[in-house]
Amino acid sequence: MSQLTLDGRILFPHSLGVFYQALTQYLGFPNYGDEYKVMGLAPYGKPKYLEALKDVVCLEEDGGFLLNLKYFRHHNEKVSYEWSGGEPSVGNLFRAEAIEELIKLPLRQREESLEQTHKDLAHSVQAMYEEAFFHLLHNCNQKYGLDSLTLAGGCAMNSVANGKVYLRSPFKQVYVQAAAGDAGGAIGAAMVTWNELSGMRPASMDHAYLGPRFAPDQIEALLQKHQSSLRQEGCSFRQVDHEEQLCKFTAEQIAAGKVVGWFQGRMEWGPRALGNRSILGDPRREDMKDILNLKIKRRESFRPFAPSILREAVADWFELEDDVPFMMQVFPIREERRRQIPAVTHVDGSGRLQTVHEKTNPRYYRLIREFAQLTGVPLVLNTSFNENEPIVCQPKEALDCFLRTKMDVLVLENWIIARD
Repeated sequence: MSQLTLDGRILFPHSLGVFYQALTQYLGFPNYGDEYKVMGLAPYGKPKYLEALKDVVCLEEDGGFLLNLKYFRHHNEKVSYEWSGGEPSVGNLFRAEAIEELIKLPLRQREESLEQTHKDLAHSVQAMYEEAFFHLLHNCNQKYGLDSLTLAGGCAMNSVANGKVYLRSPFKQVYVQAAAGDAGGAIGAAMVTWNELSGMRPASMDHAYLGPRFAPDQIEALLQKHQSSLRQEGCSFRQVDHEEQLCKFTAEQIAAGKVVGWFQGRMEWGPRALGNRSILGDPRREDMKDILNLKIKRRESFRPFAPSILREAVADWFELEDDVPFMMQVFPIREERRRQIPAVTHVDGSGRLQTVHEKTNPRYYRLIREFAQLTGVPLVLNTSFNENEPIVCQPKEALDCFLRTKMDVLVLENWIIARD
């Protein structure tokens, strides 16, 4: 089929994204994109407020939904949207008095402590989103009779719900592209244009390594320029041109409990670090989350870290078996495996996995394989290469992040920089 048709839509001001963002703000997470914090907090709570939230999101018989607009202000008031410190700042989308009257829980200020009631609200928000999401999916499946599903748009970043599609809907195949948020609209526009001009479907997207890469001489020049600063920090650096030796050394460092910055090849397109701009750690260490937060991340303790796993090992470590190259789905980890990888096992026994293929990222695949040969565990902890700024893109940004944090090792293409 080469024709694109629009079969249905839900128009502004009704939006599951607005619902989730508004309740994220109400929970005291005001920054743009903080919804992932609510997803991370949700497993610590109970669906105490779910019945109440059914008055906020009203499900329709045709599979759609409507927001009860008495709880929102985005449709008839001026909501500020401006850039502040290099990121968007969005005013409150909710009516505080109406929501407080509904759920009998006051608006949380960002500096206030997180109580069990806040965790219960986070759980209820996620549960309400999932009710609307699967209501829509069941209707689509009945309408079209297909078992394959593609998700895109901001709500497709809800990896927890995405990971339940096989468990809670009839769909048997799911594809979520690498930049499923609003930035992914560029892919949709390009696909429409391609289709109109050629009448053909674009090639499938099986990896996200589409960003810039940097030549060896650029990296060598950078290290030479900063060699005095590196020595002052107690760091040494050396070049390793043999890939097997490079990957084996890195795997040994990870297995020894070191925090490793891994900068290789083309940068990933989209919000996830997928093994080319990543910070790596040992998933077997129960204290690795604390080590990472102490040395680099300084994140909330309830936020999980993700595993990158060899594609062929998924079925042995997770209860669901699928290809998840862009880290857009959360799957339950097999119960007997959870004790082996506590650093990437969330409180509910799940993990937001990335499947790694030898074909699309041979060096990262080789590194994880070396780690598996050392430890018997075919996965590593993977988090984005940054501190509290966007993911690093250029070698200088990676080196700066390494020097200002307590990262142990930086593998910058074929160069290894280590604290002595």
